[in-house]
Amino acid sequence: MKDTDIKKLLYTHLLCIFSIILSIFIPSFFLENFSILETHLTWLCICSVSVTAVNLVLYLVVKPNVSSKRSSLSYKVTRFLKCCIYFLTSCFFFHVIFVLYGAPLIELALETFSLAVILSTFTTIPCLCLLGPNFKAWLRIFSRNGVTSIWENSLQITTISSFVGIWLGAFPIPLDWGRPWQMAIEGKHSSLYVPGMGLGTVTQ
Repeated sequence: MKDTDIKKLLYTHLLCIFSIILSIFIPSFFLENFSILETHLTWLCICSVSVTAVNLVLYLVVKPNVSSKRSSLSYKVTRFLKCCIYFLTSCFFFHVIFVLYGAPLIELALETFSLAVILSTFTTIPCLCLLGPNFKAWLRIFSRNGVTSIWENSLQITTISSFVGIWLGAFPIPLDWGRPWQMAIEGKHSSLYVPGMGLGTVTQ
């Protein structure tokens, strides 16, 4: 049983990676002048939607956590609405965290919120697919010795890795501050935002 779960888990992660790769190339056939760098907000939205769709389909097919609760239509609708509220709350929560760490409050607000959405996609969506809107189960998973299955262990690792990855991804930014996607030129100065480091000014 454990080997079967490992294989299912491996296929799930591979398909998620594949969906990210497809979100890079497929839109260019339908959207004019599509580019990750030039139209990064569009790509973030497409990536978020594709990863969310893949997660929903895979978890519905694999069903790693079969619930014994009633499954009436009203229960499913209520559960779905709760999941939507959890996801939106997660997006706004991460947005506030980014602002507190130095992101501009008004300027580049859309970019900041897009980052919050993509982070929620890789952290909150898997939690909702596996555990549902059960906050106590979430606390159990991310507390010490709270994991009871390989799916929950994978959820714990991928969620923590997403947070660590988005933090570490900020460090190389100052190395390429002269790139058009890293700076906003105003006269002889460039405004540079690095998560966790705030908004700084670089003189040319």
